[in-house]
Parts: sequence; structure tokens; C-alpha cells
Amino acid sequence: MTEETRPHPFRDSVQDVAATNRLPNTPQTRSPAYKLAFADLDFLTREDLRPVRLQLELLKPQLMMDEMGIKSTVVLFGGARIPDPANKSAAKTPMLAALTKYYTEARTFARIITERSLQTDGQNVICTGGGPGVMEAGNRGADDAGGQSIGLNIVLPHEQAPNQYVTPELSFNFHYFAIRKMHFLMRARAICVFPGGFGTLDEMFESLTLIQTGRMKPIPILLFGRSFWERLIDWDMLAEAGVISAADLGLFRFVETAEEAIAAMDGWAHE
Repeated sequence: MTEETRPHPFRDSVQDVAATNRLPNTPQTRSPAYKLAFADLDFLTREDLRPVRLQLELLKPQLMMDEMGIKSTVVLFGGARIPDPANKSAAKTPMLAALTKYYTEARTFARIITERSLQTDGQNVICTGGGPGVMEAGNRGADDAGGQSIGLNIVLPHEQAPNQYVTPELSFNFHYFAIRKMHFLMRARAICVFPGGFGTLDEMFESLTLIQTGRMKPIPILLFGRSFWERLIDWDMLAEAGVISAADLGLFRFVETAEEAIAAMDGWAHE
């Protein structure tokens, strides 16, 4: 920001941060109390400052996506451990090796959506968790089409970095799972859920619950791999037991291929 673009007459905060670096070295200026609050990492990471950190983590990606012209997204959830079929040896079990086809479907789906997105000025940009596996496939498909894509990564106990296909200016890192999930859904126009583990299940059920309870407008939710999902979850039993209504089974569709998912998205409002 320059003097010409600043929307107010007040001194810029960046200028004051720089000015504090030129202060005389005295007991007073060395004291933690004297640090500017917004430039004091020890202060910002205090337990008492959690509400502020929650706000910052919500606001930073919001502002940056607005500045990048992101109007809506198509979200891909799926397993981080599902490798590229070209690297099938990375699959640790035969069943995981069989699931590598969904890496290909996620990549193809993201490429098609991005080709459309490039014609609609920031509409339906691919958004993933920014990690490996299905997430990588989604960002890679967008890159194949020459478009941008979003990666919403999170700090985990083991080392993790964004995959190489996320648009750098749209690569975000989170501390709070809850805020990360908000960003997944705030702009979502469709959600594709590929086979995955606990994280994928958490994201899928959060999305279904928000729509089921009217906390979020209905959007297409597409579950790739009927055999995987029907073996994992007895959906009909939930309705038969009465813990969900039969109508809730209509909140999602099973699909097998990228092309089938595109057709389901296009026809969703007409069903």
C-alpha cells in the first residue's frame, strides 16, 4: 500500500513496525510490554488471544480469495494416501492400489471443471485440502487446464507441505480445523467426496449435516465409488432405523467417473 492508495489519512502500521526497529536500545524498548501488540508474536499466541486468532484465520483467506477474484468453488475431499496410478507401488495395501483409479478421476474432473471456470471469470475454482493423494489430483487437474486452484492445508504433527500444483497465491495454512472447514464450504457450489479416511469422513458428514439441518443451502454432493461407500456405511439402515429420514438419502449421489459427476452436477437442479 502506498500513500496514494491508502484509504485513510493515518500513519500506516507497517511504517510504525519499521520505526520500532530503529529505536534506541534501552531497558524500556527491550521490554516485551513495549512491543506493538500486532507485531508481538508472543502476545498473539497467548491462550487468551484465541478469539483473535480465530478471527484472523477466518479473515486472511477470505480477503486474499476476494482479491484473487474467487467467486465460487467446487470442493474435492478425499484420501491423502491414494497415490497416482503411475506410482501404484506407493499403495500400502491391495485395496488402496485398487483405489488409485480415483486419483485419475479426480484429476480428470478437476481439469474439466477448470476448463469451464476459465470461461466464467472466477466461478467454480477447484478447492482441495492442498495435500497429497486425491487432493494433489484435484490441484493437478486444474493445473493441467492452465487454471488456478485453492489448497487449504493444515499444520499436523507430522511434516506436511502443500502439493506442487496448488496456485501459490491461493495456498493457505490453518491451525484450526473448524475455520478450515468453513472456508471449504463458504463458496462451495458442489462437493465431490472420494474414498478416504477419518478426515474425509469428517468433512463429508459435516457437509451433509449442515445441509440436512438447514444451516447451509443444498448443493450437489457427489460420492465417488458406490462400492466403497456402501461397504463403509449402511445408508439404508440409518433410514430404516429412523435416525435419519428417507429424504436425507437424496442429499447425495453416487458416481463413478468424472463425466458422470459433471452430468450429475449439471442436472442436479432439475431432478
